[in-house]
Amino acid sequence: MKQSVMKCVVVVLTVLISLPSLSFGALDKTKYPNGQTQISYSGSICGSPTAIAKEKGFFEEEGVLVDVVGGVSFEVQRTALATGKIAVVNGDFQFFPAVNNGIDVKLISGLHEGCMKVLVLKNSKIKTIQDLKGKTIAVDEIGGTPMSYVSVLVGSIGINPQTEIVWKPFPNDQLIAAVEKGEVDVIAAWDPFATLAEQSGKFRVLSDLSKDPLFAGKNCCFLFASGKLVKTNPGQIAAILRAYHKAVAWMGTNPDEAAKILVGKKYVATDNVKLVGRLIKDYQYGNHHGEKSNAEAKADALYFADWLTKIGYLPAKLDTKKFVDNLYVDIFALEAAKKK
Repeated sequence: MKQSVMKCVVVVLTVLISLPSLSFGALDKTKYPNGQTQISYSGSICGSPTAIAKEKGFFEEEGVLVDVVGGVSFEVQRTALATGKIAVVNGDFQFFPAVNNGIDVKLISGLHEGCMKVLVLKNSKIKTIQDLKGKTIAVDEIGGTPMSYVSVLVGSIGINPQTEIVWKPFPNDQLIAAVEKGEVDVIAAWDPFATLAEQSGKFRVLSDLSKDPLFAGKNCCFLFASGKLVKTNPGQIAAILRAYHKAVAWMGTNPDEAAKILVGKKYVATDNVKLVGRLIKDYQYGNHHGEKSNAEAKADALYFADWLTKIGYLPAKLDTKKFVDNLYVDIFALEAAKKK
């Protein structure tokens, strides 16, 4: 118990140290009626609507001043989200166990489809997902999205991701080297790292999130909001979500221009504009915005919650429908109700 308390203290202190304090005193309330907040950005292409909303001025159009904060780990991110220091984050079903344990975050919308791959060296003896049993897999962080993705993948064919897989965390730019040095057998990575590895000619794709039948056509990434801010400032969260919907819709019709912005402003870890543009198209951004995306997010969340109960990341007897009903919030309806 003492170790758990100390870990929580360390996490909270890390949040306070990692995220700069915001100054609200000088804020122009006429220009920013919905206030000021922070949103974290991972540097992966799947989180690029945050960058586009910032660069295209969509947050400002919705009357909210957003400071984009990079280099924030998942553990720090979710704690900052629950305390209201960060308003919204791009995440997926990796949040569900923490939510079940009481962390105060809310699901508000979907974002896009597949953005990760599982890869092995071309000469690897690993040929199928079944071959992953007992293997060591490199991920960006323990409990992060790539780990959650592979856990559902292996769990769907009877491999226990908690006891029959060895997970090793590495920085994204060290994943390829970890496999080449023999430190791990497999890598599970975000784009652009995953697709860059594939294009190097040294790796073979074992699973592509955008094409695998378990995940294809479903939101792999969602938008989660601070539960605290949903209660105290639903107008701000609604404004942020409208800005995201604008960004996603714009990216769907302008993928190549979006790629130029992301590369030119160094929001992504590659200078390959063509690759970024292609991946934006693959993620089907044009299909995931507006009220439709909000409703789809709730349905997809239930799908993944069911899977997490099957693989042991959520309690087997959990009422997943009730869980998702409590997790999801129609922020636009909440905003309208508060205005009455």
